[in-house]
Amino acid sequence: MSRTAETAPRAAAEPSSSPARAGLILASLIAVAAVANLGLAVANVALPAIGKHFDASQTSLNLIAVGYSLGLAASVLYLGAVGDRYGRKLLLVLGMALSVPAACLAAWAPSQGVLIAARIIGGLAAGMAYPTTLALITALWSGPARTRSIALWAATGGAISSLGPLCAGILLEHHWWGSVFLITLPLAVVALVMAVLLVPSHVNESTDPVDNLGGILSVVLVAALLLGINFAPVPGETALVLGLFAIAAAALVAFFLRQRRAPNPLYDLNSASRPTFWVAACAGLIVFGSLMGAMFIGQQFLQNVLDYSTVDAGLAILPAAACMVLVAPRSAKLVERNGARQTLLSGYVFVLLGFLTMLLLWKEGIAYWKVALGYAFIGIGVGLAGTPASHSLTGSVPVKRVGMASGTADLQRDLGGAIMQSIFGALLTAGYAAAGGAAIAASGKSVNDTVQTELTKSFSSAADTAQRYPESTQDAIIAGAKTAFLQGDQWAYLAGIVAVLLGAALVFFKFPKAEAEKRLLASYHAEDTGSGE
Repeated sequence: MSRTAETAPRAAAEPSSSPARAGLILASLIAVAAVANLGLAVANVALPAIGKHFDASQTSLNLIAVGYSLGLAASVLYLGAVGDRYGRKLLLVLGMALSVPAACLAAWAPSQGVLIAARIIGGLAAGMAYPTTLALITALWSGPARTRSIALWAATGGAISSLGPLCAGILLEHHWWGSVFLITLPLAVVALVMAVLLVPSHVNESTDPVDNLGGILSVVLVAALLLGINFAPVPGETALVLGLFAIAAAALVAFFLRQRRAPNPLYDLNSASRPTFWVAACAGLIVFGSLMGAMFIGQQFLQNVLDYSTVDAGLAILPAAACMVLVAPRSAKLVERNGARQTLLSGYVFVLLGFLTMLLLWKEGIAYWKVALGYAFIGIGVGLAGTPASHSLTGSVPVKRVGMASGTADLQRDLGGAIMQSIFGALLTAGYAAAGGAAIAASGKSVNDTVQTELTKSFSSAADTAQRYPESTQDAIIAGAKTAFLQGDQWAYLAGIVAVLLGAALVFFKFPKAEAEKRLLASYHAEDTGSGE
């Protein structure tokens, strides 16, 4: 009998282990993750108010929304490796400390440019803290206890992302747009204190040097890719977009070559090539990206088309948060019983139902139950798929490489969210501009270039322009803007459906079934620990 076959039963029956004061440590790690997740979510509900305050284009709004994800996604791999080497707790504490001035700068930003920069800095702060949360869970827990802890971590993070807009909406009812960025401050202080007092300082960290060149290349790669996607629909920016994509492609090639040749690579391509790793990474990227993309478009739909207040728009997405929290514990049990593949596919079915609901039912004047149904499906899907996506990553690498796995798990959320928000935003921008321009042309009215630019720039810009006209004309402009927005968001929902179908096909054909998954994980463990020699 082979060593792999002998090891498989032991892997399948891996005993649970937890650290002392496990509940308090997990609570502190979830609190840190909550700060990062709130930072991702709070801007979306304020986008209409921000657009009105700065007379911002849809592209600028997209960058404000995605700036936090950009900073986080671009830095998370590099900073995860730094945490593995120099101390995960150190990075966690520094990240929480930096999040405070970043939030204040965003809240009182004097211009769009400063606001975008503040969002990116906030993302960098989260990039220091967030990867260490999953890395520490993986290092401190094992067996079913680890699966349950990851389920709580994933579900709580997703639920807090969903609750962020509600908190932001309540603040916007009484305060200025910048107040939404201050939501994280009290939680950041609490999380900082808990981390200092409760989180162990050093757990299975590496003594190998950090691949700094690889880290820099990873930052350039992700940043150029996301910026290129965001600027793609902007008229007259073709050269910039091509340049950004060229930089991303060159950085990708250079990063791959560097990781093949570096004595201590930032990203272990041998581990990354394992099907339980790379398929889970791609699957999670689409699932978490779908959540962020749906929230991004949905908040604008609720406020711009359905005329919800900011509080009502925040309350509207509570079904997503509730479903994620309720489903995640069940997801952990399904992973232990049926394997990651089946649980991932179950999640994909519900995410697909969510986008179909949005595409077919989200129209002007709809009843709330149709909104709730779409968000509930998305919440169930993410609650089911989030645990196996993260669990498979961390189970496929040695403990000393857990920063790489946790960084990849964070990329699922952050890069996935940034890419899906960028693609959704780009399609919304293009669809809105095309529909708005067609409506102006069909009206037969003479409109100068300046006014046409304002009307087709974004819904917020059209609403501001309408204020300069008589009431009857205002109503016509707003009605036209709503119609244009609805055409643009249809493009986004279709993109979500295509992404989900591709992800489900990848999982179905490439992710190993339950028994094969156990055998593979056992062989990886033997290889990484040298026990198979």
